Amino acid sequence: MRNNSALCAATSAAARPPRRSCGFTLIELLVTVVIISIVAAIALPSYADYMIRGKIPDATAGLATRQVQMEQYFQDNQTYVGAPACTSDSTSSNYFTFACASSSATAYQLNATGSGTMSGFTFTVDQSNVKTMAAVPSGWSAHSPNSCWVTKKGGVC
Repeated sequence: MRNNSALCAATSAAARPPRRSCGFTLIELLVTVVIISIVAAIALPSYADYMIRGKIPDATAGLATRQVQMEQYFQDNQTYVGAPACTSDSTSSNYFTFACASSSATAYQLNATGSGTMSGFTFTVDQSNVKTMAAVPSGWSAHSPNSCWVTKKGGVC
């Protein structure tokens, strides 16, 4: 009888198809999570810096446009006083507010002050085309000497 039951058990086990595993093991899932975490830890800060650098031309182009307007007005009137770039209320773009910080007959200073994700940045330009950084956010530094507009971390112009 013992042999008979052993024979039945062997027969029924042989008749069953081999067992296939479905899904992933816990180790495979953990390895995947670790890899994704490492990639995210490297990629997200780089992407954030990339997005900030992509918004800086909004300030520099806006200042350049206003600087041309100031010079055109000076050519026509021989003074910067009353120039449209300085008389209108401060204008803004998506990320910067533009204003004329000071204006006299022979001098002016235009500012672009960051707002929202660009807060902390302040770009300036004057009648002599001297470009400076009045302010940079933490983690960024102004170029030394401060004679250009910073476009990357570390004071790169």
